[in-house]
Amino acid sequence: MQMRKAIVSVIGKDQVGIIAKVTTVLAERNINILDISQTILQDFFTMMMVIDVTELKDLESLQQELNDLGKSIGVVITVQLEEIFRAMHRV
Repeated sequence: MQMRKAIVSVIGKDQVGIIAKVTTVLAERNINILDISQTILQDFFTMMMVIDVTELKDLESLQQELNDLGKSIGVVITVQLEEIFRAMHRV
C-alpha cells in the first residue's frame, strides 16, 4: 500500500503550548509526523507538518478535531491531503 500524506498548517498569534496541543491530537490518533517546520514572524506563529495518514479512515473527523482545538486556542488549523495541496499550489 502506498503511503498517504497530508499537510497540516497552523497559523495564529504565538502562545505557549501550540505545538504540544496539536501534536498531542496527532499522537492520540497514532499519526506519525514525517516533517515539521515552525516559524515565529513578529507575534505570529506558523507551523507546517507533513503527516502520515495511510491508516487514517476519516480525515474529516481529524480536521474537525483540529478545527475545534484551533478555535479553543485562537489559531487556524487546516488539513489537506498532499496531492490536493500540491495541485492547489502548483506554479
